[in-house]
Amino acid sequence: MTLLACHDLVVGWGEHSVLSDIDLEVQPNEILALLGRSGCGKSTLLRTLCGLLPPLSGEVVLFDRPLYAIGREERERLMRRIGVAFQQDALFSSMNIEDNVMLPLRELTRLPGSVMREMVRMRLELVGLANLAHRLPAHISGGQRKRAALARASILDPEIIFCDEPTAGLDPVLTADIDATLIKFRDVLGCTIVTVTHELESIRATADRAIMLAKGHVAATGTIEQLTQSRDETVFEFFHARTG
Repeated sequence: MTLLACHDLVVGWGEHSVLSDIDLEVQPNEILALLGRSGCGKSTLLRTLCGLLPPLSGEVVLFDRPLYAIGREERERLMRRIGVAFQQDALFSSMNIEDNVMLPLRELTRLPGSVMREMVRMRLELVGLANLAHRLPAHISGGQRKRAALARASILDPEIIFCDEPTAGLDPVLTADIDATLIKFRDVLGCTIVTVTHELESIRATADRAIMLAKGHVAATGTIEQLTQSRDETVFEFFHARTG
C-alpha cells in the first residue's frame, strides 16, 4: 500500500514554479528524506505534500484520495491522520510542555482529561521529556523543544509525520537525540516519516530512502547507499564534496 504519492507535481508560490515534474511514493513504516541544497524547494514540496500549500498543477494522493480535489470535510478527516512538525517548533510560549503536547487531543477529541494526560505522559516518556512536562518552552533547550514538537505532532498516532528540518540549528549531540526520536517513531509507533533535511549525518542515521532535489527537479531517488554511489555530478557533489 502506498500512503502518499504525487504525479506530475508542480509546486511554488503564486505563479512562480519552484519544482516541477515531481513523481514520488511513500511506503508504510519508512523514513523518507527530501534532501538537497538550501533553497532547492524541499520545504515548499513538504508543505504541498502535507496539505498546507496547493500545487500549481499535478496531483497529491493521500491515503488513496486526491488531497486537493476532495471536499473540505473529507480533507479535514484525512488531515487528522497526519502530523506536522515545523522547522520552528511552534510551541505556545504561555503553555507548559504537557499542555502544548495535549493541544491536539483537546481540539480534536472528546477524551476524558485523565486519559489525555496519560497519553501525553507516555508520549513524553518516549521522547525523553517526562521530567519536563510542567516547564515552559522558554525554560528548556532547543533540542528539547524540537522533541516536544515531535511529541505533539505524534500524539494522535498519525500514520505519517511530516518534519521540516527537525535538526536545524542543533549541535551534533542534540541532532543525534532527534534522529533517535524519529527512529523510535518508526520502530515503536509504526509511523511513516517524511523529513526535510540537508544534514548528511542525519540522513545516514535515519533515512530508509531519499529523494534528492536539484535544479527544480528530482535529481535522484534511492537508498542512501545508492545515492552515495551515484556518479551523477550533482548527487556526487552533495554527498562527497563537503567531506572530501
